Amino acid sequence: MAKIIDGKAIAAETRAKAAAETAELKKKGIVPGLAVVLVGNDPASRTYVTHKEKDCAACGIYSEEYALSASTRQEELLSLVRSLNQKTNIHGILVQLPLPAGLDSQAVIETIDPRKDVDAFHPSNVGRIMIGNYHFVPCTPAGVLELLHHENIPVEGKNCVVVGRSNIVGKPMAMLLMHENGTVTICHSHTQGLKEICKRADILVAAVGKPKLITADMVKPGATVIDVGMDRDENGKLCGDVDFAGVEPVASHITPVPGGVGPMTRAMLLKNTITAAKLQNGLAVG
Repeated sequence: MAKIIDGKAIAAETRAKAAAETAELKKKGIVPGLAVVLVGNDPASRTYVTHKEKDCAACGIYSEEYALSASTRQEELLSLVRSLNQKTNIHGILVQLPLPAGLDSQAVIETIDPRKDVDAFHPSNVGRIMIGNYHFVPCTPAGVLELLHHENIPVEGKNCVVVGRSNIVGKPMAMLLMHENGTVTICHSHTQGLKEICKRADILVAAVGKPKLITADMVKPGATVIDVGMDRDENGKLCGDVDFAGVEPVASHITPVPGGVGPMTRAMLLKNTITAAKLQNGLAVG
């Protein structure tokens, strides 16, 4: 049976480190600050924002919330982002996605000051990730890497397969694994022979949003399986992109859903906010 990677416990460790770093920054007169912008009343987004605010409070990070109606116009939203770019007590800006229909999320992302882009979605930060000279990494891929490091799972020289090519998870995940000297294959909806490709993976990351897509016959015995999916099965029960019950006996390590990658995504946002505060105050980032 695989070792279940406890994302909740590892995220708690990450938050404790964030709290300690924040305390040290406060001794220097620096209070890391995060602004969260929520447009509309999507229940899932509302839940995520509430959790993020609680995480900030627990770690001593200052946070501001800007809740806007779904009827907010594009220029109003861009104007808010520009004003947050100028606020010296705000080091990180997060605009909760997805935005309501009619709003251009890419234009919003490109308006955020790259130094405050704690989601790491701005083209400038995406480019930095590509060349390996980056300060911020999208929170979910960063969380996955943190899980691998915590469990002492080496990436160097391993066959890594990422199923999913989104800008938020799949593409940056592939880049991070490559920077750690993994040999990376990205799969997507047009990939032929998905089963055979996945079965060659030493590290398999599923991030496509299809319930239980990855089954036991697609997994190499002893592989590490990271499930980024957050789906609902045929009974409405929360599940991931991996058929956990079938894959667990085959893998050496596996993340559960919930309680795997999800808690790490939130924890890495804290880390990015602290990094932003350090950079904007001329401090070294370790």
